[in-house]
Amino acid sequence: MADSTTTLDAATLETGHQSPTELNEKTQEPGEGGARAWLTVAGSSAALFATFGWVNCIGLFQAQYEIDQLKDYPSSTVSWITSVEFFCMLFFSPVGGKLFDNYGPRVPILIGSFLHVFGLMMLSISSKYYQIMLSQSICSGIGSSLVFSPALAAAQTYFQKKRGIALGLVVAGSSIGGVIFPQMAQHLIPGVGFGWAVRICAFLIMGMLIFANLTIKSNWEHTPQAFDPMTYVRPFGELDFCIMAASCFFLYWGLFVPFNYIATEAIHYGMKESLAISLVPILNGASFFGRTIPNLVADKVGRYNVMVVMLLASAVIVLGLWLPGRGDGALITFAVLFGISSGAGIGLGPVLMTNISPPGEFGFRMGTIMSIAAIGTLTSPPIAGAIVADDGGSYRYAAVFSGVDFLLAAFGMGLLRVRLGGWKLNVKI
Repeated sequence: MADSTTTLDAATLETGHQSPTELNEKTQEPGEGGARAWLTVAGSSAALFATFGWVNCIGLFQAQYEIDQLKDYPSSTVSWITSVEFFCMLFFSPVGGKLFDNYGPRVPILIGSFLHVFGLMMLSISSKYYQIMLSQSICSGIGSSLVFSPALAAAQTYFQKKRGIALGLVVAGSSIGGVIFPQMAQHLIPGVGFGWAVRICAFLIMGMLIFANLTIKSNWEHTPQAFDPMTYVRPFGELDFCIMAASCFFLYWGLFVPFNYIATEAIHYGMKESLAISLVPILNGASFFGRTIPNLVADKVGRYNVMVVMLLASAVIVLGLWLPGRGDGALITFAVLFGISSGAGIGLGPVLMTNISPPGEFGFRMGTIMSIAAIGTLTSPPIAGAIVADDGGSYRYAAVFSGVDFLLAAFGMGLLRVRLGGWKLNVKI
């Protein structure tokens, strides 16, 4: 690793103090590329393809289970399957993050790869509610957590100035997975049945995870540390950390309402089932651009600046388009625009966490914030489902719930941006 000192950025000059990351990067500055770095980015992107990309299909599974396997269950009950899956994926992130801080990415990614693939193979032979919950939500969800969190952290150890676009390319893997997996499932299920459709997807995931295990490495030295309970408490004594955690909670609380219900809502308002299910890959395909282009811009004009703008855009799109939208054209337009704006929220979030995390605790702190966000992913789909049921099947108040969450997330990120960079709009932070 380079040992040259970094110059103070504009935010430091403006506020007169340095974040923990700035202090540590003077002696532990990431590199800016190289073959090993970009190979890690490729492997991490494959890991996100196989984990985040898979769970991005939650809207498809919600519709599939309501139509077939779990048609006798209410929508809000079925939604617990996908929300618990995402909850496990995010809530166990501190475990993967702590293993990354102590041992590097190889140990957690290897364990997680086995659990993720094993869980999906068990899903392929499941038909009852509790079986689907255990295999898809618990086993596969925890396995995904141990893969994606170290993959996100490892890619960032090689970059500083280009960290935004590097992580954007990593997270873009989840968008590609979110396009490919729904298309595979949509065409395979009628032909070979649900079980073999899931198995085929699991074999593709296994191949991607083999590549990830072979290529993902860290640019930092990792030394096992003795267990200290205060490690899990200390970050909550920092106001910046708490603001970031609260903002990410509201972001994910609002994010997975459209992700989970976009297909079922479209069917409710008269869209053909085949077109409605296609909204999931459309949203994820648009999200590819939201997870790359804003990150590239953010490296030049400030990551917090771009994040606040994109969160406000998500709120406007949800409240101004999804809330009143009814026709096919309006819902397809919403899927595209929301995919772009929400993709920026997903892609930039882990990058911003480096500003409030010393390198030796980066994996754990990022995992802790993601575990708090997991509470949002666990509760928002059932809450939205209950809201829809109470409103006679209308999704208008579910859209309001999502839009207000985005506004709260934008407020929190804006407050943190002011704390780190001051009030001047032209400060790069």
